[in-house]
Amino acid sequence: MLRQLFRFLKMSGVMYVTSREPGVPSRKRKEAPRPVPRPDRKFYASTAAFGRFGMRWFDPQLMPREHFHGHIELNWLTAGSMDYVIDGHAVSVPSNRLVMFWAGIPHQTVTIDRGPDDDARQCNVYLPLDSFLHMPNLGKLTETMMGGGVVALAPDAIGEETLHRWYEDYRRGDAERGDILRSEIALMLRRASVTGWNELLTPWIEAVTPTTKAATPLRYVVAMIKYILEHLTDPLRAEDIARVVGLHPNYALNIFTSVMNVSLHKFVIRMRLIRARSLLFEGELSIENVAFSSGFSALSQFYDQFRSAYGITPREMRQQLLTHL
Repeated sequence: MLRQLFRFLKMSGVMYVTSREPGVPSRKRKEAPRPVPRPDRKFYASTAAFGRFGMRWFDPQLMPREHFHGHIELNWLTAGSMDYVIDGHAVSVPSNRLVMFWAGIPHQTVTIDRGPDDDARQCNVYLPLDSFLHMPNLGKLTETMMGGGVVALAPDAIGEETLHRWYEDYRRGDAERGDILRSEIALMLRRASVTGWNELLTPWIEAVTPTTKAATPLRYVVAMIKYILEHLTDPLRAEDIARVVGLHPNYALNIFTSVMNVSLHKFVIRMRLIRARSLLFEGELSIENVAFSSGFSALSQFYDQFRSAYGITPREMRQQLLTHL
């Protein structure tokens, strides 16, 4: 009787039956908690120029076409190797080394060697470009990334165990763990700027000056970004930035937007907000001095832009940051 009822329910679609044995509990996949909402997620969700921070482990995959996104990307292979084409340049990525490049340059994975046991895994860390550009004391490493270089950090820079710990912290979705994780990455890169790295691809985006006859859009944009970062506290007019690369202001603005997927004005505002957030964390300057030291000419403008980007006032963010110290 029970067997007939069981068969009827199964055939009628009322009951979905798995192949597990009776009495054996099913094993539901444990889902990681969703990341806690952060005030700046709104910005990253609406601005393609800067991807938000991310991290994942996965099976290496070939890319059907080249793509680009707003990160400094860090790759780790557990075994084997893989080959990229980065804007026409061939690069071979080894295993057990953290490889780093600017993902804003079109790139594509074209071949994969999964190692002798065919079990290679890949870890990617996606570091937002805006955050990377404001990391202090990176010197030549920043120039190498923005010049299109690809580097492999020293073998002792990091190990697989640390990457797994980072990933666990990332998957927890805890804001404080996330801040600690990004701080550890910044310290790792700062150490790398001192101890050195191996170049897998020499920087190839050459410098541009006002006398340059012609250059690729990427070269022009890199020169403009460098000038912006060096003069962030100064009044930055489109005419001044365009003069650095010898272009008409309208043409320079169009090139910047087409390459970076964000207007030059929004890029400058974002760089100033990142600097302001850093100064707020230090906690020594008044809110007014933070605004002016970040390049904002008016306190009201600073408050409006800050609240729009982060959802809270500068004073509220300082209180949140200092609470976690």
